[in-house]
Amino acid sequence: MHHIEAYTAEGVMSGSAIESPGHGRDDADPPLVGVDRAIWHPLAGGASVRRGRVDLKPDDVLIVCADSEEPPIFARWHAVELETGPYRVSGELPSVPGFDPGRSLARPGGQFVSLRDVRIALAGNPDGGFVECAYALINRYAVERIVADIDLGVYFPGTGHVIAAERSAV
Repeated sequence: MHHIEAYTAEGVMSGSAIESPGHGRDDADPPLVGVDRAIWHPLAGGASVRRGRVDLKPDDVLIVCADSEEPPIFARWHAVELETGPYRVSGELPSVPGFDPGRSLARPGGQFVSLRDVRIALAGNPDGGFVECAYALINRYAVERIVADIDLGVYFPGTGHVIAAERSAV
């Protein structure tokens, strides 16, 4: 079991990640991961609540921080800043050397994209605190805006994208 923190639009669920029971192909909405000894931390304030075991659904999760992940071998890392729900996230996205996302036929296959050296803060509170984690999975369909040194439109469809070199013009 690994400690995780799952960020949703309403708050953060922390606990121990456990494998969820297998689901058949007919399941319309399978859980992303089971969280044991879950503790819910609401963004709206109030006390944290112990919830025991919780199954998180992929569409409800914006960010998942885990305590470990194997980094891709021979990756080229791209600094990114993004906004998803109430969070502002910065980190590094891996690509293979020579990858040109604008000309590539390869597209990310899953709902989540991996980042390393991640920092998460509330977008509406730039002077507030932040959380750092070594690796995080980002729900690429929930990202609203991204700033990066390469075009990542194929990674984050429907996102307002700014290439870092153009940032000063924004």
